[in-house]
Amino acid sequence: MPPDESTSNGSTHLSPDSKGGVQYWGPAIAVSLTTFIVVINASLMNVAIPTMVDEFDTTVTVIQGAVALYSLVIAALILPAGTLPSRYSRRRVMAIALLVYAGGTLVAAISWNTTILYIGWSFIEGSAAAVIFPLTHTELRVSYESDDRAKAFGLLAGVSGIGGTLGPIIGGALTTYASWRWGFALQLIGVGVILFFVRYMSPKPLSETRSSPDRGGTVLSIVGSTSLVTGFLLSGKYGWLVERRPFVVVEIQFNPFGTSPAIWFLGLGLLAFAAFVQYERRLQRAEKSPLVPLNVLTNRPFLSGVITYNIRSIISAGFFFIFPVYLQAVLGYTAFETGLALLPYSLASILLSTFSTGWRKYISPKTLIQVGIVCMGFGLVLLYEQTGPGQTISRMAIPVALVGAGVGLILGQITNMTMSAIPTADSAEASGVLNVSYSIGYSLGTAVVGSYFLGQFYGSVVDGVLRAEHVTVSAEQRNDLVLALEDAAETATEASQQHFLNQLTPTQRQLLEGIFETAMFDAQRATLLLLVLFVLLLLIASSFLPRQIPGDDERTDNRESPPDSTRETSEPAVED
Repeated sequence: MPPDESTSNGSTHLSPDSKGGVQYWGPAIAVSLTTFIVVINASLMNVAIPTMVDEFDTTVTVIQGAVALYSLVIAALILPAGTLPSRYSRRRVMAIALLVYAGGTLVAAISWNTTILYIGWSFIEGSAAAVIFPLTHTELRVSYESDDRAKAFGLLAGVSGIGGTLGPIIGGALTTYASWRWGFALQLIGVGVILFFVRYMSPKPLSETRSSPDRGGTVLSIVGSTSLVTGFLLSGKYGWLVERRPFVVVEIQFNPFGTSPAIWFLGLGLLAFAAFVQYERRLQRAEKSPLVPLNVLTNRPFLSGVITYNIRSIISAGFFFIFPVYLQAVLGYTAFETGLALLPYSLASILLSTFSTGWRKYISPKTLIQVGIVCMGFGLVLLYEQTGPGQTISRMAIPVALVGAGVGLILGQITNMTMSAIPTADSAEASGVLNVSYSIGYSLGTAVVGSYFLGQFYGSVVDGVLRAEHVTVSAEQRNDLVLALEDAAETATEASQQHFLNQLTPTQRQLLEGIFETAMFDAQRATLLLLVLFVLLLLIASSFLPRQIPGDDERTDNRESPPDSTRETSEPAVED
């Protein structure tokens, strides 16, 4: 075990001479590499879906169900899992989570049917990822201070960006030239490397005494997170409020009063979280240990950071849903070429998130975040203007890089700003809240932007056919035609379009090829404008952020703690 000197709350302080060495930066390297392989894992799964459908002789819906279930497991467990570092050794928690993750990866790699795939990827890997995600933020929050903490969070954001870019490229290459199974198997090597750096993490928990688990809060948080994510996932296909199509489970239809199932899941989720807040407040008044302390839920700088982070995740989820589909369905790019087209985004994001962390000495972090938001908006507007038959990778490079630069400027500051607003002793719980908001935001972005994009596409196809045939129908009949087209074939991919077109006569094929292309251009433009509206909302939300990183200028704890509190803080939560 490497020598270190740990405070009572688990923070590690090393001598100035050791700050440039592996021992000092080991925790940051460990959590960054862990995030890298988890991000890579999700990208590999998405790229391999068509191949897995053929290999398992199943449907796209079944494989996508594994992806959805993976997200549900993470969302359900991430808040209670975020409290583990408060009760157990952070080093041990990370090591066990990585070993469980490796076990799930191995099961997924050797899976011989979809049931085994679900067990390995969705349940085992999802459970481990739910522990890993919040632990990354907690570890950086308590292991580093001031500029070093900003650098560590910048490294985390940059490595995550690299994973998001290399995932489709590596996944596409392995799926095309070898097997998607190698994508899972190679992650085992990554886990072995990470375990080497995990030994530099602190062996102490954040709290000196183990509090009793908050079972009631855990149940309510699981119900709330799962219900919200499920509602968002169902909304695209079944509608937000009124049913678009029947929702049937085990031959039982669930559409009360003609409504969509999504609104019921969303309502249950909101109700569960409202009950969660009340339950946590009651526990704290009784001087018991809540799952999330009230000072976390009422901390203004922290909440403004969470909201900003959440809206940013909505935009990123939407962008990464529509852009690859557009590149492959209209411009005919392969998964590998799509990754190359997104390379300017990744490079700009990595560079800005890594190197902008020290700029806060000269420019307010809030200003840097808002400059990043403007860059994102400007890049999306340029992409809107360029959308058309003549669009090329070289022409897209600048606007794509602008979007990436904006994300890099935001991520280089927002996570550090948000986590620094919370005392060290509460960092584990705060990290859980931040990651829950990210999971919900990402699901919301995929649902809202994805359903809008596909709705615009299918609607434009139907309208184009009706105009070509000089046919007029009612709004209800048009909606039925759109739903029928959605159910008939997933025509938003190049392969499915060609399969559909090959069944038609040459005249019909020529007509529909033009209609498909026009519809995709229209859907892309409309959805880019929707993302611009979200960027404006993000700019408004950012106005509530503090101008400086909380705790940079003040190092005394302003929070009043109960006399018998077992938690000790090393830094304050500074209210804006």
